Amino acid sequence: MNIRSEITTQFTQVAQEQGLQLAPLTDDLALLDSGLDSLCFAMIVARLEGQLGVDPFNAFEDTFFPVTFGEFVHFYENAAK
Repeated sequence: MNIRSEITTQFTQVAQEQGLQLAPLTDDLALLDSGLDSLCFAMIVARLEGQLGVDPFNAFEDTFFPVTFGEFVHFYENAAK
């Protein structure tokens, strides 16, 4: 499974379900500028855990919180290794 593709799908799907305008998902897009709110991110993380079988926010002691979309993708890619 392509992790980036699954993350992009979940961002897009949650934005549509919540009636929000999603900014173009580029690696340098700040998550705060994505158009999504904290509830959306909680939904995305829960769905990704189901799809990918990993929750990197609970998997590491020293949790790094991604700031950009690219960091978010790499965060999941590293956790899936």
